[in-house]
Amino acid sequence: MRPRGRAAGLVAAALTLAVAVGPVAFAQDARNGLQRAQAADAELQRGDPAQAVTLFTDALADKTLPNDRRAQIHGDRALAYARLQNNKAAVEDFNRAVLLYPEHAPLYNNRGNLLLKLGLTSESLKDFDRAILLAPAYPAAYSNRAGAHLRAGETDLAIADFTRAIELQPTLAAAFAGRGRAQFLAGRPHAASRDLTRAVSLDPRLASTYRNRAEARTAIEQYNEAIEDLSRAVAFEPRSTATYVRRGYAYLAAGNAANAIKDFTTALELDPASVPAYIARGIANARLDLHDDALNDLAKAIELDPRATRAYCYRAWVYKLTRQPELGLKDIERAVRIEQGLPDVFWARGEVIEALGQTDAALADYARALEIDPKFAEAKTALARLGKAPVREEVELKAGAFGGWRIVRSGVTLTALNASLPQLRVPLEMLGRGEPKILEWELKNAPYKGLGVLRYHAGKVETATGPEELEHAAIVDLAANAIVGVELQRKGDKLAQWTWDNGRLVVLSADGVTDEFQLGPTQVAQAPPPEAVKKPVNNGWSDANRQRQAQQRSAQQKSKSLFQMIFGF
Repeated sequence: MRPRGRAAGLVAAALTLAVAVGPVAFAQDARNGLQRAQAADAELQRGDPAQAVTLFTDALADKTLPNDRRAQIHGDRALAYARLQNNKAAVEDFNRAVLLYPEHAPLYNNRGNLLLKLGLTSESLKDFDRAILLAPAYPAAYSNRAGAHLRAGETDLAIADFTRAIELQPTLAAAFAGRGRAQFLAGRPHAASRDLTRAVSLDPRLASTYRNRAEARTAIEQYNEAIEDLSRAVAFEPRSTATYVRRGYAYLAAGNAANAIKDFTTALELDPASVPAYIARGIANARLDLHDDALNDLAKAIELDPRATRAYCYRAWVYKLTRQPELGLKDIERAVRIEQGLPDVFWARGEVIEALGQTDAALADYARALEIDPKFAEAKTALARLGKAPVREEVELKAGAFGGWRIVRSGVTLTALNASLPQLRVPLEMLGRGEPKILEWELKNAPYKGLGVLRYHAGKVETATGPEELEHAAIVDLAANAIVGVELQRKGDKLAQWTWDNGRLVVLSADGVTDEFQLGPTQVAQAPPPEAVKKPVNNGWSDANRQRQAQQRSAQQKSKSLFQMIFGF
């Protein structure tokens, strides 16, 4: 059974589900009640939910309406009440509707959206389950149930439902946006970036999707691309303080502190009481050695929020930079009393006590910061400065090695390494159960020399037709030691199709979606030995993009201590 009518709420972005969808259209208009319902429908479409409620109520006064029509009108009035933020009345109308017409899937779908909005996740899942039971080919219900699973922290279930929604409706931007967010939360930023790119290509108006893609791109050190995404988000939300702050941090990560300060200042013009913006601008000022301005900003943040732990930490760091570590120690004591679980606290204390000559204690604090957050780059930088660079605790997976490549696991992170490319680390994003295994390493010949494609087993997933093997193909720029992209090479019996034409690579991935890369000749920085090379692949990456990747990595060395802060305020 397919859902009837237009009442099909969609996930508008990663975690924001839309309740306000169009009312159900009626096939007949013979009776007065139906005519009034149609008029109410028009008012709701015009953006007047209050008038729509009045007309829907008048329509329900028609006692000749059959139960299915009456149920649809109750469901439509519930949508109008939801737009008016009268959630109690909306739930009551949905409850009446499903009693009158228990076989109508859109009613459960829309009530599920409202319940999710109200924080009743488990109850919303029951409604989405019912909608899918009644209409197994209902893509919006799968997408919305995926959003509920994501809210419940059930990432794998969310990805499975988003994938099913995409299979049913490949143009459903909300499902790509949601799956992209889920992939990022599952630790797969390359997969996230691909899905979010597809979402914005289908619906370029999704500001939240640009923000989420910026987050994924930041995780894979594509800072300039992240800035571009946040600029698009700013265009849609020119008064969003948080978006300006995020873009400012992206500018800092890219080594552009001047533009970062402009964004933080704009955020403060929009919201003069924004503590995150004062902290951010304080950090940027410190990066430019504007220590007085930095101290003023951090003091203002503390004035607005005396429990702003990061403000104390970074003010302590600025005091250390200005050779006043004793003042910094007082701020650290305050930060410790407020919150001890932040890596910032231990890193900042390490900076201060190192300046006071307590090197061993500082080393212990830096190590503690990394225990809390293994990616906390400021602590890594401090340890390297002291000649105590942290040693990665990596376990080698012997079974996955191939042709000069080996696989190591550090925590939940899997990485492919090649002794002939000591600066290159290829993250292996798994999509299903099982262990990774390198399957093939291919180098590009002239005129695109300098590119490689690493194909590996990415796990196994259960589907309605049985288990499916998955493979990824990582496109590697050897000169920049960077990952250009990660493509789904195999999904069960389906294989990706790679087309090369005049400096352009088009990949029709195994999940049926097309990705495109503009190519240009490159130079090999250092190639693996011939015995590690399989047949060549026609692939490439432009010199301009390679140079930009190298510039980004250089900028990262100057300001990589800010990576984890870009989206953590």
